[in-house]
Amino acid sequence: MNYQTLREECCEANRRLPALGLAALTFGNVSCLDRPRGVFAIKPSGVAYAALTARDIVILDLDGQVVDGRLRPSSDTPTHRRLFLAFNHIRAVAHTHSRHATAFAQARRAIPCLGTTHADYFHGAVPVTRPLTAAEIRGDYEWATGSVIVERFRKLDPAAVSGALVSGHGPFVWGGSGAAAVETAFALELVAGLARETLTLNPRAATVSAALRDKHFLRKHGAQAYYGQPADGGRLSNQTTKQTKIKQP
Repeated sequence: MNYQTLREECCEANRRLPALGLAALTFGNVSCLDRPRGVFAIKPSGVAYAALTARDIVILDLDGQVVDGRLRPSSDTPTHRRLFLAFNHIRAVAHTHSRHATAFAQARRAIPCLGTTHADYFHGAVPVTRPLTAAEIRGDYEWATGSVIVERFRKLDPAAVSGALVSGHGPFVWGGSGAAAVETAFALELVAGLARETLTLNPRAATVSAALRDKHFLRKHGAQAYYGQPADGGRLSNQTTKQTKIKQP
């Protein structure tokens, strides 16, 4: 079976991590899922980003078995697989150890929604998981890492907040493509840095109002979104046209 397109998408997404300042050394990884075929691609373990090629990318099935590839897959593979099985709307997962987001994870603190930059990507605070137990660490550690994320989202919508901080570890985010997941990882690092600076200037800084949070998230996401251009290149809807006209001087 030919997995070249999936491999190329995954390779390009992984190589974007260091290019965007999201990964140092060999930390971090991106996976891309072909749900109809029941397989996903992921970065091989410990391979330097600069040396990474599409041929190096490993293909696994959703049972965690390697179906194509000559290298050992990322040690984080079970975490990615856990998220793919739990969140059926996603196609890609990105894990980084980016500086600001990881600082929040190490502080065991959620990233609060302090402004509209945050709300453009995340419909509320980016949550932090509970710490893993000693038994979870001794056992199937990487699978348990995914499980604490899934547990944290029992009452949250993973389509509205497309990422989480694993306590003491770092961020995992997801999206509809490898490129989208990496963009979300970049946005997460940006808003984590802004939150850190804001809380340094004003430790009592309040979160934005629900009205402003909703406005900024929903104008970019969902059925009524009107930010940007139509995906099909067609005409703007009447509602979008009216909203756009309001913004004109």
